[in-house]
Amino acid sequence: MGHPLLFQTDFGLADGAVSAMYGVAYSVSEDLKISNLTHEITPYDIWEASYRLIQTVQYWPAGTVFVSVVDPGVGSTRRSIVVETSSGQYVVSPDNGTLTHVKRMCGVVAARVIDESVNRLPNSGESYTFHGRDIYAYTGARLASGVITFEQVGPEVPVDSVVELPVVEARREGDLVAGTIDVLDVRFGSLWTNIPREMFLALGLGHGSRVEVTITNDTRHIYKNILVYAKSFADVYVGEPLVYVNSLDNIAVAINQGSFAKAYNIGTGNSWKIQIRKAPKIIYE
Repeated sequence: MGHPLLFQTDFGLADGAVSAMYGVAYSVSEDLKISNLTHEITPYDIWEASYRLIQTVQYWPAGTVFVSVVDPGVGSTRRSIVVETSSGQYVVSPDNGTLTHVKRMCGVVAARVIDESVNRLPNSGESYTFHGRDIYAYTGARLASGVITFEQVGPEVPVDSVVELPVVEARREGDLVAGTIDVLDVRFGSLWTNIPREMFLALGLGHGSRVEVTITNDTRHIYKNILVYAKSFADVYVGEPLVYVNSLDNIAVAINQGSFAKAYNIGTGNSWKIQIRKAPKIIYE
């Protein structure tokens, strides 16, 4: 019996690219069970692809194969790679930083470069722009269906050699915690930070506490306000901003039934900084 196979790309669904990947996979085995993680990654955004993987990978059974194709360097000298996570899943991807968060937060125990002389769609050797179909979907399907083992993917390479994107670590500085806005909860516009819940709670905060949130982008001051630390969105009025713990056990900022990102034109990445501290007491004279 095979294992689940999941696809993630920045292709969208407006044309036949994703369908072609499905077709290649089913040509390997019609018994495969294929699901989509997402095909709405922002074009060329390797960081977002990395983050979407860590949202998902560890919740699937051991043996599950993920194929992630966000590949602005397609056809270049970047490697094509498969890694095994510490919890037994496999990720097939260009070695361009897509595996950053899986490597850091889930753990990678082994890595292999795809041997394209074996694990490449037959008669596709002169195509250099659709590795998602010709190499990644094909190899992922062969691995998920049991046609090949992980060892047959290709030569093993050191885990330390798997490419990682630059990461700014969250930190505590006295009475505040600071980090970056890593990614958006896209549909609802919430800001997901890299500040862990435990670091935040070390400030002595509980649900209902008021916190001061400051957001900057490089040298520009974007936002500063007093928000409530809420257990859920229902704890604040519609249209009211809040701080909460997201599904990755990190701190997030949102507007109840509104988009914080759109309201304040906020983006993501290492240049988007956030600081949170216990709200200062206001003394009226």
